[in-house]
Amino acid sequence: MNYPILIGVIIFVTILIVYLIKRNQKDKKEFEEEVIQSELPPEKDDKENS
Repeated sequence: MNYPILIGVIIFVTILIVYLIKRNQKDKKEFEEEVIQSELPPEKDDKENS
């Protein structure tokens, strides 16, 4: 078996998984902030109109 190639592929896959997990967490945080920001202005307008 060609162990150096196998080890290289395993390292690459591990780095790719870590990168995708971090990016997913960042995107989730940005999405939650966008949702919060999109919901806040109507609430302020409702309070001002009351």
